[in-house]
Amino acid sequence: MALPATQRAVVMTGKRQPYAEMEVPVFAPQPGEVVVRVEWTASTPLDLHRADGGLLVGSWPAQTGGGGVAGTVVALGAGADADAPDADADADARGDGSSSSRDDPARLLKGLRVGDRVMAFAFRGAKEANHQEYITIPAYLAGRIPAGVTPQEAATVPVNLVTVFHTATTDLALELPWPIPRGWTPPAADAPVLVWGASSSVGIYAVQVLRHWGYRRVLVVSSGKHHEYLRRVGATACFDYTKPDVVESILAYAKDNADPAAGEPQIPYILDCIGSLDGTLRPLTSIAQRGSRVAVMLPVILKDATESEEPEYEMDVSKCLPGKWAEGVILRGARTHFYLQNEFFKERLQPEIMPALLADKIIEPNKQRIVEGASMVERAQNALDLLRSKAVSGERLVWKVSG
Repeated sequence: MALPATQRAVVMTGKRQPYAEMEVPVFAPQPGEVVVRVEWTASTPLDLHRADGGLLVGSWPAQTGGGGVAGTVVALGAGADADAPDADADADARGDGSSSSRDDPARLLKGLRVGDRVMAFAFRGAKEANHQEYITIPAYLAGRIPAGVTPQEAATVPVNLVTVFHTATTDLALELPWPIPRGWTPPAADAPVLVWGASSSVGIYAVQVLRHWGYRRVLVVSSGKHHEYLRRVGATACFDYTKPDVVESILAYAKDNADPAAGEPQIPYILDCIGSLDGTLRPLTSIAQRGSRVAVMLPVILKDATESEEPEYEMDVSKCLPGKWAEGVILRGARTHFYLQNEFFKERLQPEIMPALLADKIIEPNKQRIVEGASMVERAQNALDLLRSKAVSGERLVWKVSG
């Protein structure tokens, strides 16, 4: 199809201002890129942080980033042959990994064809901004949607699944090899991993991924209404953050199940999926011990917005609660956008690993709440308002862009 020259996009016009619609270019694909007509997208807390606090916004108006898309490939980068064999498969069969095969257009395009249904986590704005009718992205940022998975479901997957893989391997130093070697057991299989905020979108995928890769002691913190579901997808023990003794309960469980001869922290791995100074970091200062690795989703929320005051955020976790953490705690701020520094994940995570896990039902998509509205901008605004009112729990907000 001939690409239009322009398209509709959702933009932020200023801090705490209503969304607006803007006409922006449609970018023709370069070699290795594909154009995806966006049909469904998801809204995330980062959208709220940007809209209300101006987080990581250079100037106004600014396009909204979004939290993953599902759509259809409508154009391929120049030089690609839609009927060419999959060069990835050819190179793997040869086992030579030659530079010529790596530069082959079909390989650069990850075997994608016009008409393929895909899901994608793209995050560098402009031509990759999620809340617009078309995105132009490198093929390694997309994966085919498996049969039996709806686009609404698929739109919930990429951002959070990529976040889990990047945070678990980079910040927690856990092993997630792909493919999993036959008979492999992770070295830290019996070490407790605490997931605080396990009913969040990231937390739900974290529990499923850890279970599949053989981590046997996944401890989760969420409201009690989510415990049955979390046990089903892989949680070993559940704790309710609304209970005043939640920290004491976690510590008692860890002590009762610890190996005193191991000489390690009782909970060596902690994933904070919320990143709230008082809501999550403060209680975690009483749980983390020397040697514990604590990965915190950024930004850390210092203060929520009120009707009269802007929110406050911190991107450097080392500045959060200084003097409250035990000496020797390894504190890390999770930055998903850096996952492309891992060359293996760059080439394999979205095009290969993500679709395979979905197709094999190793992971299941987040529950969705479909956000309605008369226009793209109204749907985006309604989703943002739901996030602002904290009306979302255990589900993702998805809405229709085009199609």
